Amino acid sequence: EGETLQGETERAKDETPEISQQVSVSEFLCHCCYDILVNPTTLNCGHSFCRHCLALWWVSSKKNECPECREKWEGFPKVNILLRDVIEKLFSDAIERRKEDIQQNSDVALSLATFQKYGNDQMPTVPNAGRIHPRGGGFFSGILTALTCVAVVLLGYHWSSREFEEDLLVHKPVAKWTAEEVILWLEQLGPWASLYKEGFLLEKVNGRLLLTLTEEDFTKEPYSIENSSHRKAIMTELECVKTLGVKPPQNLWEYKAVNPGKSLFLLYALKSSPRLSLLYLYLFDYTEAFLPFIHTVCPVQKDKFEGAVTKLPDLKDPSWKQWREFIVKYLFLPYQLVAEFAWDWLDVHYWTSRFIIVNAMLLSVLELFSFWRLWSRGELKAVPQRMWKYFCKVSTQGLFVVMVWPFIPQFVCNCLFYWALYFNPIINIDLVVKEVRRLETQGQ
Repeated sequence: EGETLQGETERAKDETPEISQQVSVSEFLCHCCYDILVNPTTLNCGHSFCRHCLALWWVSSKKNECPECREKWEGFPKVNILLRDVIEKLFSDAIERRKEDIQQNSDVALSLATFQKYGNDQMPTVPNAGRIHPRGGGFFSGILTALTCVAVVLLGYHWSSREFEEDLLVHKPVAKWTAEEVILWLEQLGPWASLYKEGFLLEKVNGRLLLTLTEEDFTKEPYSIENSSHRKAIMTELECVKTLGVKPPQNLWEYKAVNPGKSLFLLYALKSSPRLSLLYLYLFDYTEAFLPFIHTVCPVQKDKFEGAVTKLPDLKDPSWKQWREFIVKYLFLPYQLVAEFAWDWLDVHYWTSRFIIVNAMLLSVLELFSFWRLWSRGELKAVPQRMWKYFCKVSTQGLFVVMVWPFIPQFVCNCLFYWALYFNPIINIDLVVKEVRRLETQGQ
């Protein structure tokens, strides 16, 4: 049996050259260039073409269809490895000559690069990717749908119950404050202020009486505020109240009530383009927004004795040390600045701050993925041009929002605000998962 098997093997080797001689080049022609196939790419319809011919066809037509039968292909066409190996083995000289001609053609190289870039962008949508990872985006889509329904119901209830933001003290003149509202204002200064609540209750201090109080009054009975730092903090807040005529915003919700358009703008702008947004604050809102921000994320020294609400922002110009730390983070980790600002307000906005921190981390990861994609494709030189186009796009969108903003109902603005605040982290989790799958697909 061994001799018989060996004899059959020797006969097969002898017959192989005869079979190869019977196969001609005409049986492996591309139906685009009518020359021998180079890196043959087989479409869903079964037709095969040179990869560079298919790339030239796609670049010129921008159609995902077969050049011969016009049937649309699915996913992204790949090289038929078996057919390629057979052709290169049978007609190696012809293939080498064709590859040299192709490499010398700059239009072909550019078309291939464009075609491959399109394929890399389409990788996450390939049907096989969903089979490899059965837990797809449908899970996150279901969560978003459920949360959206709950949010709309809650906002609808809030609107129908007439619990408007105008009821907050940031809109009510201080002269009309009741004794209970004065106590509420005092408690919001910090936990330490509760020590002096009894004195205000005993005197039944309302808004009109509050405006007449001086630092000397606070040292006497029934207030007896002996701590000079506490007196200074109360007097500073009282001076702000006297100047504005209302309570100044001291947390996110009060700031949103006073500046509804600006808060929505900052929420979306910091998420989409943090560097441009911070530059905008520096140029056009330096005192009110930028200084408190930079002193929070790059503090000179942290106050260990007072809560976040009682921290009086130092409105002096930042030191060079603060600028140095800020610029480094601004250039390389802009979302970390947003996360640090939210971290400083954990005591005031427990869950909201955590949502912002998680979202900032996810956005940092997505930005790293973007730079990695540009670096892997050798497109870092195109970054300045893309940044300029993005700047023009953001400026146009901002101008459009400014024009349309006065006509948008407040209920719609609230929906957009809470969507960006609480639902975007879920969307970004889905995007991070897709980017990880993209890397896994490219690595296979």
